[in-house]
Order: sequence, then C-alpha cells, then structure tokens
Amino acid sequence: MRAILCHEYGPADKLQIGELDAPEAKGSGVKVRVKAAGLNFPDTLIIEGQYQLKPQMPFAPGGEMAGEVLEVGEKVSRFKPGDRVMGLTGYGAFAEEIVAPEGQLIPIPDGMSDEQAASFSMVYGTSYHALKQRATIQEGEKLLVLGASGGVGLATVELGKAMGAHVIAAASSQAKLDVAKEAGADELINYTEENLKDAVKSRASDGVDVVYDPVGGDFTEQALRCMAWNGRHLIVGFAAGDIPQIPANLALLKGCSVVGVFWGNFTMKEPKTNMQNIMELLKLYGEGKIRPRVSEVHPFEDYVEALNGLSERRATGKIVLKVAD
Repeated sequence: MRAILCHEYGPADKLQIGELDAPEAKGSGVKVRVKAAGLNFPDTLIIEGQYQLKPQMPFAPGGEMAGEVLEVGEKVSRFKPGDRVMGLTGYGAFAEEIVAPEGQLIPIPDGMSDEQAASFSMVYGTSYHALKQRATIQEGEKLLVLGASGGVGLATVELGKAMGAHVIAAASSQAKLDVAKEAGADELINYTEENLKDAVKSRASDGVDVVYDPVGGDFTEQALRCMAWNGRHLIVGFAAGDIPQIPANLALLKGCSVVGVFWGNFTMKEPKTNMQNIMELLKLYGEGKIRPRVSEVHPFEDYVEALNGLSERRATGKIVLKVAD
C-alpha cells in the first residue's frame, strides 16, 4: 500500500511517498481503508523527533483519520466490514490502510463527510475534555480562547457557546477572527494590533474565568494576568513554539489554577469517561450545535503544502489530506 513515509527526522519536505506492507487485523484490531486524514499539530512534531511518541522508522505520520472498515479481528464486536468509522491512530494515518484498536474508533454519523469526520475526534475531544473535566466551566462564565481560528480553537469557541459561556476569541488577523465570529464568538481580539492583557481587561473588567491556551509563548503570561478570582488557565499546547516560564506568584495573587490538558493520556487512563464525552459530542453534532470546519483539503501527493500550512499557522479550521475516494 502507498504511504507517506518518514525515513529521517526533519521538516515535511523530508517525507517521501513509498510502499509499506498492508496491515492485518488481529484480535481487537480493525483494518480501515483510509479515505481522509486530519492534520494536527503533533503531526508536525513527530516528523521532527520533537514528540513524546517516536515510532520506529520508516513510519507514516498521521494521528487522525476517517474511512471504511475492510476487516476485523476475531475479538471485535462493535464493527463489521463496510462500516464508516473515524478515530485516532497516534501515527500511521497518512497511508491507504491502517489497523486501529476497536476502542479508538467511532461510527461516523449520517450526514458527516469523510473530511469532516477526519476533523472531529481530536479537536472536539481535546476541547470538550478541557472545558468539562479540567475547567468545569459553568454557564455565564467568561472564556478567553487563544488561537481561536485553529482546529482546537474553533472547536472551543463552539463548545463554549454550547455550554453557556461568554466567549472572547483572540487570533492574529481579522480574517481569522471572522471565522471565530462565525463559530459563535461574542467578542474578538486581534493580538497583533492590541495588547492582549489590555484588550481582555477592556472587555472583562473583573477578568476571565477560563483561558483556553493552545498557543504558549508570550501570550500565556499575558492571559494569566487577566484571570478572575478562582479562574482556570488551561495549558493545551505550544503552537507559538516557545514553552513559557510562568511566574508562580501570579497564581497566588489571582487565586487561580494553572491546569494541564493532556487528552491523549486521558483517553487511555479514563476510557469510559472519554467515551461518554464522545457520545455527548455526537449528540451536540446531531443537534447542529457543533460543526467541523474544514478549511483546506489537499490531495495525497500535496502533503508538504498541507503540513506547512499547519506548522506556519495559516489554517482557519482543519487541514485534511484526501487519501482515497
């Protein structure tokens, strides 16, 4: 089968299209014909050797996909050949076929395209876990979303609104903010034109109750200085590239919490709670309260441009590779 292969660590142009042996479904494994693969920030890290997961080379990156079940292992009970499924893979989704554990796959609901399905699990799973379990966000609270036009940012804007929060979206351009507004943001901040701390204070004089921070860099401390009493600052990722050093006295003075969000570990340590989250997310999708936003769909051969669009933070929503029809 064809696959996009990493033979050595480096940027996307080091990857090559090559051949791998087709996998076999055994035990609780489900063999899927990949139709679409969603791109996520960890994909840019794993090919450069900067991610905690380091597969044996050569390997195909790609941690999220949607497709059709081809065959199932003898222990599989939830799926059969022909079923449409989506889910997380860790790596390996940039290939024509993949075997994934049954527990990591979700049926694709009627009306959801392959491209949307490949954009669903990670961003909504991460953001819902962050807001529900880590922030315990309450109706009427003020939520500041950094990087609000990216995949997880837009998902958080939608979920924040669905959970009754007042959403302040922050991004680096007006075009990105327009997308956040369309997703339901109540207020907008362009942090290339306004100081983030001052802009938040002008919109929430008592501070914000929850900060969703997938960006890092200098923005983390600025956002932490905007916290309300008993606020929760969610550390989700570091898309800006720099891991910030947070002054511990700010947590003391604000009476706030700095809370880590590691959805991948959560899915393994609390699988039943995660599956309940997924069921609730599918209900929200069915009610029209959330909708995966796909900003770019690239052909399989255009993987370099697709990955560069992600690493250069050009995306407004999710970038998807079309693997098969």
